[in-house]
Amino acid sequence: MDGATASRGSAAPTMPEEAALRPVPVGRANPLAILVALTVTLGVTIYPHVLAGPQGAADHWAAMAAFWSMSAGYVSGVGFRPQRRIFRLLFSAWTCLAALALAVARMAWLQG
Repeated sequence: MDGATASRGSAAPTMPEEAALRPVPVGRANPLAILVALTVTLGVTIYPHVLAGPQGAADHWAAMAAFWSMSAGYVSGVGFRPQRRIFRLLFSAWTCLAALALAVARMAWLQG
């Protein structure tokens, strides 16, 4: 036995080994979420001024909500399902739509 094997002995599996043994949740592609993500990506790329306030300065709250919606849309849209519950919640299709609603509400409030 080499030194690394001897030091581990027959101890319980380490965290990465336990994660490798767990079944990976299977997700399905979500066309609505990917459509939202693509729309936000193209919209902000073509019209970046929609995320600006009346004075022309960038509104970071609107941008954060829009980009959160975009990120959640890409993650859930391609069918990826994170293992940890908090990340499944933060990047779900429902969160994508909720963040989009927040972004639209913030942009509407900024425009008066």
